[in-house]
Amino acid sequence: MIDLHTHTLFSDGELLPSELLRRAEVLGLRAVALADHADMSTLDHVVPRIVRACEENNRHRRIRAIPAIELTHVPPALIGRYVEEARRLGARIVVVHGESPVEPVEPGTNRAAIEAGADILSHPGLIADEEARMAAERGVSLEVSARKGHSLANGHVVAVARRTGARLVLNTDAHAPADLIAEPFARTVALGAGMTPAEYEELRSNMARLAGWEAPSGPCGPETRT
Repeated sequence: MIDLHTHTLFSDGELLPSELLRRAEVLGLRAVALADHADMSTLDHVVPRIVRACEENNRHRRIRAIPAIELTHVPPALIGRYVEEARRLGARIVVVHGESPVEPVEPGTNRAAIEAGADILSHPGLIADEEARMAAERGVSLEVSARKGHSLANGHVVAVARRTGARLVLNTDAHAPADLIAEPFARTVALGAGMTPAEYEELRSNMARLAGWEAPSGPCGPETRT
């Protein structure tokens, strides 16, 4: 299993990067993205530390750590600028905190994240078909969430993706040890959201692509598999 959206003490998570990665490794995960929350004031502080944590992990552990970031409650007009800045600082995956049904995310955030070409729009709530079509065209993946609250709109997200061809990912949005899940429960979340087994396998392939699983090994990069 791959998880492309987790949080550590660098934002509001409970664990150090090293402990989160070790716990994920014991559960059988093969790659995890550290995607701590950041906004305009913290981005340049958080991303370099995540990059360092990933580099050190990948020298000594089999589980691959991917440097990422989740831009959170950033005004829509600024999202494009900070997606670019996150990548400049070393984030390999840029997540934007979408319009979840359980948080007061500013309207227009989903569209701004898609227009900016973020890699993942997390828990996008009641995303419109028009926005999902744009995500499909621009290669932005929509998230099916295993996290309480955010998961309330999973069925809608799956249905919209099916109609529009948008790609999906399934992440934990883990903040605490109990939030991490293994493959069997991830499958249950996907099927519970209305996905077919074939759609779930397509989702897994998309996540492997985003993780760069077939890329050459290197700092913060995965091992090549045969």
